[in-house]
Amino acid sequence: MKQLLPALFLMASSAFAQTGATRTMAHVTTYQPPVFTDADRLKRLEAAFPVVEKIYKDAAEKRHLPGIAFGIVLDGKLVYSGGVGYTDVAKKIPATAKSLFRIASMTKSLTSMAILKLRDEGKLQLDDPAENYIPELKLHKYLTADAPKITVRNLMTHSAGFPEDNPWGDRQLDDSDADLLKLIKDGISNSNVPNVTYEYSNLGFAMLGHIITVVSKKPYQQYITETILKPLGMNDTQWEYTKVPAEKLALGYRWQDDKWLEEPLLHDGSYGAMGGLITSIDDFSKYVALHQSAWPPSNAPDTGQNAASPIKRSSLREMQKPWTLSGLNAQAKNSAGQLCPEVTGYGYGLRWGQNCKGQVGIGHTGGLPGFGSQWRILTDYGVGIISYANLTYAGMGTVNAVVLDTLVGIGKLPPRQLPVSPILAQRKAELLKLLPDWSNAERSGIFAENFFPDKSVAIRRKVVQDLYAKVGKIERVGDLIPENQLRGHFLLEGEKANIDVFFTLTPENPALIQQLDFREVPK
Repeated sequence: MKQLLPALFLMASSAFAQTGATRTMAHVTTYQPPVFTDADRLKRLEAAFPVVEKIYKDAAEKRHLPGIAFGIVLDGKLVYSGGVGYTDVAKKIPATAKSLFRIASMTKSLTSMAILKLRDEGKLQLDDPAENYIPELKLHKYLTADAPKITVRNLMTHSAGFPEDNPWGDRQLDDSDADLLKLIKDGISNSNVPNVTYEYSNLGFAMLGHIITVVSKKPYQQYITETILKPLGMNDTQWEYTKVPAEKLALGYRWQDDKWLEEPLLHDGSYGAMGGLITSIDDFSKYVALHQSAWPPSNAPDTGQNAASPIKRSSLREMQKPWTLSGLNAQAKNSAGQLCPEVTGYGYGLRWGQNCKGQVGIGHTGGLPGFGSQWRILTDYGVGIISYANLTYAGMGTVNAVVLDTLVGIGKLPPRQLPVSPILAQRKAELLKLLPDWSNAERSGIFAENFFPDKSVAIRRKVVQDLYAKVGKIERVGDLIPENQLRGHFLLEGEKANIDVFFTLTPENPALIQQLDFREVPK
């Protein structure tokens, strides 16, 4: 498949990296993406759909996956979905977008969303000590005398100081609420003090489920169903597998001794908040679309105020922000095998990652005995992928990474571009009138008080005039590409080469030019 993979990671980033006042030139690009309508974007993406299906079929065969269901979400809509293999091997029931799989830890972000909803309603605070809602935690023996108390936020970001507990936690799914409280009361071992480092804890999310129950005064499953699932139209999604019609339920398997062995399904219980949800591609795509709706920030009516949407866009972005650093992989490679370091973090029940090209991905993996799943969106591209498999710890993240690269590459999806703010457009127009001679620049009123003391008019004039002489006649002024509302760049396209013009404005109102850089770039 390598020849089909896109040159996605060869695409230069349009972002400028800032360290103090220094502009890192390595990330500057002259790439100006075209603007596509939603219909255009879908049409371009359709060419990748057969390739995507083949990727999943190949993965199923290579990894001995009994069944896979997958879906592509573009600009808030499920635009393509499918299935490979079986949800029930013995009965040969095909896997489809309507099949209901246990999605394991993909559940965690819905638990976090419920906590944020309660916070937004003024019923709790994220920095409240968790013991306010779980009195049994008042008996907790911390690792050191100077350790801070565990907060609700610590539980959401895997920073409570509990040990990584995947093998153990996966077997606690059907524990009762009484079992959970007894465990806490009897004492929990610490691996770290709270608020120091990231360490994945299913126990922490079981506690969050209990907090939702205490604060909402109804079982956390009921609260999440009523306030998140139903408003989104996720009507087939369940917590208890016995409530799922047999023809829709994906059974879990383990590949052992060259055959599939059925894994026993655990009932719903107190640990369901960390990984118990059972849902379809059709249903979960609506949740993915909700997360896509948070980008870009806008003045549009906030769907969080609408009964059909459970949470504000600002709270969604808060969920997606990396609150704890989870790793830095200097040897990470993209799906084409090229070195592309990545930094990763954890938000509120969500994994966050940013690669060497500045691409940001949001989502979560899931793994339980019998199941493996993942969903991920690229926030700047408006595209996301969901996949489930019914094999123990199927590791769908690596497959989804290839799929996303393929979608963006074959579909030639550009990153979403910010609109140009009026003040940026105004300053660009005013600046162009001064170039290349800088006539009356000091009296123009568009430069901040630091600008000329930092570098004189004479020096700036020589830099620009020398560049104009090298690139030849300016034939075209390129569009302004904003990095934010107060910073951007554009091209002066010359006969022999181009000049990249970067400027950034002050926090004053009206904002003035505080930094201005010119750089020769090839045509």
